[in-house]
Amino acid sequence: MKNFKNSIAVKSPKKGLLITAFLIAQLGIAQEKQEFKGTIGKTLADSKEYWPDPVTAPKGAPNIVWILLDDVGFGASSAFGGLINTPTFENLANNGLRYTNFHTTAICAPTRAALLTGRNSGRVHVSGFSHTILSAGFPGWDGRIPSDKGTIAEILRDNGYNTFAVGKYGVTPDEDATDAGPFDRWPTGKGFDHFYGFLGSQTDQYNPDLVEDQVHIKPDGRHLNELITDKAISYIQKQQKAAPGKPFFLYYAPGAVHAPHQVAEKWVEPYKGKFDEGWDVYREKVLAIQKKLGIFPQNAGLPDRNALITEWKKLTPDQKKVYARFMEVYAGFLTYTDYEIGRVVDYLKQSGQLDNTLIFVAIGDNGASKEGTLQGTINQSLFAQGKTDEENFQSNLNNIGEIGTAKGLNTNYPLGWAQATNAPFKNWKQDAQSEGGTRNPLIVFYPNGIKDKGGIRNQYSHVTDLLPTTLDIAGIKAPEYIKGIKQDIIQGSSFQASLDNPKAESLHKVQYYYIFGNRAIYKDGWKASAAHLPDSFAVKKSLGSNEKPAPSNFDTDVWELYNLNEDFNERNNLAKKYPEKLAELQKLFDEQAKENNLYPLIDWQDVYNRRIHNTGADKGKTVSDLIKQATKPGGTNN
Repeated sequence: MKNFKNSIAVKSPKKGLLITAFLIAQLGIAQEKQEFKGTIGKTLADSKEYWPDPVTAPKGAPNIVWILLDDVGFGASSAFGGLINTPTFENLANNGLRYTNFHTTAICAPTRAALLTGRNSGRVHVSGFSHTILSAGFPGWDGRIPSDKGTIAEILRDNGYNTFAVGKYGVTPDEDATDAGPFDRWPTGKGFDHFYGFLGSQTDQYNPDLVEDQVHIKPDGRHLNELITDKAISYIQKQQKAAPGKPFFLYYAPGAVHAPHQVAEKWVEPYKGKFDEGWDVYREKVLAIQKKLGIFPQNAGLPDRNALITEWKKLTPDQKKVYARFMEVYAGFLTYTDYEIGRVVDYLKQSGQLDNTLIFVAIGDNGASKEGTLQGTINQSLFAQGKTDEENFQSNLNNIGEIGTAKGLNTNYPLGWAQATNAPFKNWKQDAQSEGGTRNPLIVFYPNGIKDKGGIRNQYSHVTDLLPTTLDIAGIKAPEYIKGIKQDIIQGSSFQASLDNPKAESLHKVQYYYIFGNRAIYKDGWKASAAHLPDSFAVKKSLGSNEKPAPSNFDTDVWELYNLNEDFNERNNLAKKYPEKLAELQKLFDEQAKENNLYPLIDWQDVYNRRIHNTGADKGKTVSDLIKQATKPGGTNN
């Protein structure tokens, strides 16, 4: 290597940077290779073979299961005070730990990118999405996770684990998501031995855009939850038969309960009439249960009802009937998802593997979905144009029997239920400025490693923290190189100490949030935040109408200030009382934005008006055109 380096340096003095990068990569590969310790003679008789020891996981290392649900608000699951029955989650929480101060990014793709890499979404190029219409040609926005930001699967596989992923992946660029590849940004290119699920953000539960490993396959008509659960169990069975005792990592990420809400009627029937009291009563009941569970303080109150939401008692009988049906279906969908996850847990118990299995359950990759609009949707597209709320409601009333069925290709509940299932927080998915967008329940279950069964943990934590925490518990050091490529720093902080110590200090001190204009910065319990205008509602409403929203101006967005240590659900804005603190945090946001490739700031007007990624074959197409292209059966993404 020394002679090679010297000769190149002499012959190519003007290519120093390129050569240096090449040599670093080569040195990395060399570090991965074990030194040959045999003897090489001229003949076999005077030679000695050497076989390096296979890489194995640390002795006693646990199996690891990460479960990530989709579009579930904090107050939905019964495990955290919600009125939707989730016995599997309750059992895991009662025999593990409930984390009440865990945070996501407020929308799915950035959360998944941050989770898998242990780094902020902007730092790994996923400030938006990997979809053509939601990505931009900048380092923080192109939707392509770089190789120097290795995933948990790559790390664990290189440390003696088998690695499997089922369900929603969500961070493969649309342009790569065909059977022609390239496959380096598919799950199998990012460290997973096997993948079974879909690559996009949303898919039909009965006719999913299904992929196995590196090829699209035809679904058989069964519900996606059942398919991915069967496949997850089969992966583990085959692996344990081939290599008994070898630990595995399973990433289980159903499309549930993202739209479309589709589920067999038998799961909906138990909820008939259960939500007839409406979304206002739902919030009050949930907060009361959360206080009883000890999740939130006894003096906690609810934020005011959002101005967009009509008081339930003022609705018409037809409105109550349609809206209640939407919620019944959503509840059945979540209970069914809990059941399928329970099948995995039951299999691990029956096969004697559960005690040494570390399970993280993130109940939601963001807050409850705001994408069902005020009326709810059955087949209406998120980007549909030209219909009034009254027309959409009448369509829902006329087609109420399709809610929850395979015919409902974009079924999602109305906004009032999103606020209710986010109790006790305000706002919802996409609202990165709000705890309602970013705060989700987390369960940690590990029979061999948790003594305080049923304990509650209130330490601040973030989705980037799961990777370093997992590695600490497994006894694995984050690698300096993966596949010869020197790795970037891991930004998440381990909260392993909190497993044994409920008063352990949170090591995650600073965190920025940003989703298409809405933004916030957290530091040591203080939070500054700004809702961006015009928001996605105003921008969408302007499509196909003569009413254009005011041009966006980030400088005129109003910042608020909260002390989350005393006001966990943001009811007391302290911006006027502590302007110096607000200014300090605004400056910190700018620093974090620069450090994490967040600039330039991109918002929903930029998306809807096709100001980003408007190149190549898609140039000139509308957002609606691209959505239809991406979500049709056999399309590049869902």
